[in-house]
Amino acid sequence: MTKLLIDTPYQAWVYLNRVVEGPSHVLAALLEEFEPERIAHGIYHRADWLGALRDQTASRWDWLRQEEDMAAAEAVGARLITPGDPQWPEEAFARSFGFYRSGLGDAPANFDADAVAPHSLWVRGGDLAGAVHQAVAVVGTRAISRYGFEVTKLLCSGLVRHQWSIVSGGALGVDTVAHEHTLAEHGTTVAVAACGIDYPYPARNARLFDQIAASGVLVSEFPPGTTPQRHRFLTRNRLVAALTDGAVVVEAAFRSGALNTLNWAEALGKVAMAVPGPITGTGSIGCHRRIQEGRAQLVTSADGIRELLERVGSVDEEAQLELEFAPSATQRLSRNELRAYDATPPDTLASAADIARDAGLPLALTIHLLVAVEKQGLVVRQGGGWCRVPQD
Repeated sequence: MTKLLIDTPYQAWVYLNRVVEGPSHVLAALLEEFEPERIAHGIYHRADWLGALRDQTASRWDWLRQEEDMAAAEAVGARLITPGDPQWPEEAFARSFGFYRSGLGDAPANFDADAVAPHSLWVRGGDLAGAVHQAVAVVGTRAISRYGFEVTKLLCSGLVRHQWSIVSGGALGVDTVAHEHTLAEHGTTVAVAACGIDYPYPARNARLFDQIAASGVLVSEFPPGTTPQRHRFLTRNRLVAALTDGAVVVEAAFRSGALNTLNWAEALGKVAMAVPGPITGTGSIGCHRRIQEGRAQLVTSADGIRELLERVGSVDEEAQLELEFAPSATQRLSRNELRAYDATPPDTLASAADIARDAGLPLALTIHLLVAVEKQGLVVRQGGGWCRVPQD
């Protein structure tokens, strides 16, 4: 193609997506004043009024691939969404980047350049805004252990049961397990790519990406054909955090890239969480350090994650644990009741006086305690003696 197409806003957005690799504060500011068609026209004709954006697009302004990009996206069932589109996650972005601009967070200075919402997104699948209405990021190492595999499945299962979407980066390891298990549980998962929407990376996850697109959403900030490069993974991590209410790192070594997602979660006002791991290896050092530094909440269950994210009082992890691990009949006994119970023989009858002596308790109190324990079905009285009831 040798001609700039700006007959429709969509064509202009496709051009901007190609020639301005986001995030871009300058483009974001211009879009508040001008229509995308005018900005696209200005870039192509090298207009001085563009200011810094003129320099930012100096090497790409003549990269006229609109028809190719639209065709490549259409070939994989993708489309470009922009602010104002019903599927644009406006609320999530406003909350995330608004928090960053408020200065309330504690973010490294080098985040300033990237702390801006994307100007457009390529998506495959369903409604992105709906998919991230209630979402948690689950990320971690590519070198996943068996422990990490089981933990990721456990967390995703529990979150999906309560209609939480799982957002991750589509990488091997924890990301893959999070996506696959969410799909297996018939939940909604969103994969944020660090490459073009038509570029299956890693290649072995190509089928997984098709499955995600069929029932969830596949997202990319980059134009079709864009290859994955290290700086794009960092850009991707910002989006993973921005689209969610909080981020959980399952396994992360000392310099794991997954920790960058936690950095963004902190910077964007999200709840940063980490799962503790075995201390016999190095796979969870990054998680342990974040917990020790007070930069990540320790979580060990889906209910623990929900308790941190949902409305105060709506989830009580301790109460849930009490239900799941209800005390046995003997664990419900008071200390003195337990003394009387332990002093009661399991296979022969004993008098209350003998039980009082063995328990070291007054006779009257012992009789009172035995009656109370009898009501709980743990001892039985026969004639003038007492005998313990066998327990499973």
